[in-house]
Amino acid sequence: MNAALAAHTPDSRYAWFRLGISLVLAVVGGIGLWLSVVVLPTIQAEFGVDRAGASLPYTATFIGFAFGGFTMGRVADRYGITVPVSIAGVALCAGFVLAALSQNYWQFVAVQAVLIGFLGSAATFGPLVADTSQWFLKQRGIAIAIVASGNYIAGTIWPPFMQGAIESYGWRTTYMAIGVICLVVMLPLAQLLKRRPHFDDTASPASANAGQKGLLPKHPLLYPALVLAGLSCCVAMSMPQVHIVAYCADLGYGPARGAEMLSIMLGFGVLSRLVSGLIADRIGGLYTLIAGSFLQMLALLFYIPFDGLTSLYVVSALFGLSQGGIVPSYALIIRDHFPAREAGSRISTVLTATVFGMALGGWLSGEIYDWTGSYTAAFVNGIGWNVLNLGIALWILHVRKPRAPLAAVAA
Repeated sequence: MNAALAAHTPDSRYAWFRLGISLVLAVVGGIGLWLSVVVLPTIQAEFGVDRAGASLPYTATFIGFAFGGFTMGRVADRYGITVPVSIAGVALCAGFVLAALSQNYWQFVAVQAVLIGFLGSAATFGPLVADTSQWFLKQRGIAIAIVASGNYIAGTIWPPFMQGAIESYGWRTTYMAIGVICLVVMLPLAQLLKRRPHFDDTASPASANAGQKGLLPKHPLLYPALVLAGLSCCVAMSMPQVHIVAYCADLGYGPARGAEMLSIMLGFGVLSRLVSGLIADRIGGLYTLIAGSFLQMLALLFYIPFDGLTSLYVVSALFGLSQGGIVPSYALIIRDHFPAREAGSRISTVLTATVFGMALGGWLSGEIYDWTGSYTAAFVNGIGWNVLNLGIALWILHVRKPRAPLAAVAA
């Protein structure tokens, strides 16, 4: 192998360079997912809608994000990651500026869905995760975890800054400034990712040692089960992430405290994703999924009895620690069982399901709040979806276990 080829092999220095660029792109592009959460109370007052209506821009953004993830994943498979990320930079700039100029509620919702969700932030999650997975083998778990942490880092650093900017300059001016930032950062960085990967179907060492390679395609229900698992885990996950700001406002603590809790939640989510990535490189993606799903369910339970200010800070930190490794585990499972050339579309499809889950859960929690006048039933609803996710993960574990041949059993 010549020096030029070796420099661009999996786990090389170049692979880590790409990972760093991808992480920055994910952090900047991920702002489109969280700004609508921070402005939820402001939008409710600005356009005179109820809590479910104020949640709809978030839901619309995630629906657009979901369809965009699948579409941009296919574009990345065909043309490389530079094309969808460049489109995203332009779309996010245009989207934030047009959202700031919206004269009515439905204009705002449409811009959030199409420009910010579908054409914008979508390219900075699933497609970037899939591209990164092509450049790592021995350290695939931690690499995927790092780039998948980008939207959590965005949720950690952006909300306090955005809340302060909204209070000082108004939400419209804040939107315009964010749009300019996306354009000037994302377009130049996208050009640094033009090199295409060498597709390699080798399983990661952790999954190979666990005997997982090649098991998923043999069962026709396993891939659909992964899609449903992605949907259900994120319906549960969205309840605190989407409504914590409004929840704190309802309890009398104010939206600023809620923004701080969201930042803490996602900050600990970053730590959780990194640790889960290291663990996944030892035990594989499926076992990491099972552990994360169980811990997330426990954290959701804690939100119901503990609603004091200090308690909510603690529970939000625990929630972040519990659920950060769930979504990256799906990418690991897929890369270990399906052809590398299908990584962009398959990973983006499952991650699209997780985004649909976030969209559905964000809207459904708002509807449940409007029906009941409190968030208790919404937390219970999230726990139910989490039970479904854990059940699917345990079923996959059961199905993929090697069975003894019939002749050996008969003997």
